[in-house]
Amino acid sequence: MQHSLHRRILVSTLFLFLTVIGGIAYVSQVSFAETSEETITRRRAELQQQLTTLENLLDAQQKLLNGKQDESASLQRDLKIMDANIEKARIGIRAQEVAIAGLENSIFLKQASILELTEKIDTQRESLAGLIQRTAEIDQQSLVEMIFSGKTISEFFVEVDDVEAVKQALQVSAQELEGLRLKSKVEKGLLDEQHVSQQELRELQLMQRDRLKSQEAEKARLLNATKGDEKKYQSMINKTQQTAAQIRSELFELRGTAAINLGDAIEFANFASLKTGVRPAFLLGVLKQETRLGEFLGDGNWNADMHPTRDRPLFKVITSTLGLDPSSMPVSAAPSYGYGGAMGPAQFIPSTWACYGGYINGNTGDCNNAARSFEWDAFWAGPWTYNANADNLRTLRGKQSPSNPWDNQDAFLAAAVLMRDNGADAGGPEAERMAALRYFAGWGNASNPAYAFYGDGVMEHAAYFQQQINALKQMNQ
Repeated sequence: MQHSLHRRILVSTLFLFLTVIGGIAYVSQVSFAETSEETITRRRAELQQQLTTLENLLDAQQKLLNGKQDESASLQRDLKIMDANIEKARIGIRAQEVAIAGLENSIFLKQASILELTEKIDTQRESLAGLIQRTAEIDQQSLVEMIFSGKTISEFFVEVDDVEAVKQALQVSAQELEGLRLKSKVEKGLLDEQHVSQQELRELQLMQRDRLKSQEAEKARLLNATKGDEKKYQSMINKTQQTAAQIRSELFELRGTAAINLGDAIEFANFASLKTGVRPAFLLGVLKQETRLGEFLGDGNWNADMHPTRDRPLFKVITSTLGLDPSSMPVSAAPSYGYGGAMGPAQFIPSTWACYGGYINGNTGDCNNAARSFEWDAFWAGPWTYNANADNLRTLRGKQSPSNPWDNQDAFLAAAVLMRDNGADAGGPEAERMAALRYFAGWGNASNPAYAFYGDGVMEHAAYFQQQINALKQMNQ
């Protein structure tokens, strides 16, 4: 009777232990989370207000730029354009600082959550170990021993009930432990994503600072050359007027391939515009910005810099289809915050190129796992095959060979199709700038002022190329 009571007390204590420990952890988690959430929520609201203010300032500068672009060239106009661009760069840097601070807050909260989960996992593991040990002790007693132990029938069935209770507690504890492990895994994945975003913004901020220095230096050169005199400025403009031959022979640098003449680049852009409705000068601006971005990151190697499960398998199929050696083809290097492996002038990664270049997954029959019928890694593992009928670029060009991301005209056309899909065919600076930002930062981050510099850079390049295109048209009239 005393032994049976001891067992019942043990089982009750185990349940009480689990409940109390779980409760303490829960209360601790709630109280900590409430305090942290309150602080984080308040801080997040402050940062969001700062971002909104900066976004409004950026919009004001963009409107000033749009208005000034329509005015006739003058020293005063161009200095105001420079000032607006410089101010936008400074605002963009501040926006990136605010965004980084917001991520730091979120990372702190996520780390605290993971720490609490780790503590709960350790507690649950210790509890589970105790239950397993107790189950082993009970199992060591045979049924015969229990029957001939001198216990009454009532005591015997109490013993059986206690055994079942311990085993049930063991099952519940194991399930709770597995649930905590899965939750911890998800939280750690989210934390890794936030660290990547934070590092990305820090690296982009360096690029923005370099751009700001370049803009300030350009303004200083202009002021030094003109001394603020409009006549001197107009004289400079007249002296730099180019002939059509000079404009066409100007080199247009491209990422991943040799530079081509601007005249050829304009022809490629005009063809792409006819097929997509995307303005040629804007397309040239996107490709120029991508080249500059690629130069900042440097050259890479597919086997070291590409995403191992998403892009490498498909890259081997793409190069094999084109009869190319994968190790000899230029791709972008991986930045410190993620993966590289972008191909050719338009800087498409293999997994994005699939839907433009006609590559089909043999298991799903599509290029992007639209039905989500496969897990991420399993889908990108393939097998992949080339389908000429699904090669949109090949169809648009009317060519007889597979589209090639390192072929200039294919790259121009692919970039134009993507910009059209992002809304650039609507026309106007706002739609074009947003399309460029969607390409660079994704649809979710396109409006974030922390990424504004990319869209601004594209539009600056586009304005220059539009001037060259207009000059060629005037000379040909």
